[in-house]
Amino acid sequence: MRNILIPLLLIVACRTAALAQGISTGELNLTPKYLVQEPTTASESADSAELAKKLTNPVARRISVPFQFNYDEGFGPQDAFKLTLNIQPVVPLSLNEEWNLIIRTIVPVVYQDPPADGISSEFGLGDTTQSFFFSPKKPTAGGWIWAIGPVFLWPTGTDDLLDSGKWGAGPTALVLKQDHGWTYGMLANHLWSYAVRAVTRTAPTSTPRSSSRSSATPGRPRRRSASTPNPPTTGKEISGRSRSIWS
Repeated sequence: MRNILIPLLLIVACRTAALAQGISTGELNLTPKYLVQEPTTASESADSAELAKKLTNPVARRISVPFQFNYDEGFGPQDAFKLTLNIQPVVPLSLNEEWNLIIRTIVPVVYQDPPADGISSEFGLGDTTQSFFFSPKKPTAGGWIWAIGPVFLWPTGTDDLLDSGKWGAGPTALVLKQDHGWTYGMLANHLWSYAVRAVTRTAPTSTPRSSSRSSATPGRPRRRSASTPNPPTTGKEISGRSRSIWS
């Protein structure tokens, strides 16, 4: 029995020494493979930069559904507030080799705090704004991207406190530039009322303008500062202070 154990112990000792030597010389790598970071190729960096540009371009040839949250305050004698979540799907369509049609819809989901005694709070949909931008597929020689087209106001509100009760239409235009990771530009439109829905109200005529400046660097959070227009006011609504929380 001893004659068998001695060779076995010698084999185990030799194997242990070999493993120890392998560790000291670096032949045995215990680092898990998933912890080793592969270097980023140039093509991957270029793709990330192009994606970042498209995410900050409202008329890019990419289907997207951005969200924007607005907080308004100072309504009526109760100093009421209003919360608005704008759902803004963007659908691009190719018309020909030179032009795109970009359909941009804004559907507001609104909660309105009671602005005065005798008026209850409301939660539901506001008026829908839908823009149809005709935009060249290529920027100008100076790198500017522009678009122009009609904008429509659909009375989709679920309560008199949340909508204008009017059908509206008018022009809209956009101009922006993307340079060194930054996107800056302006979007403006003007709406005229052309029809009334059931209840008699004052006609909304508004010219909202939205200026934006944002940066989108691959691998970093997007930074954005914007001024967002208020929607057309309703017959029961009292003007208040507004600011965009995030988008």
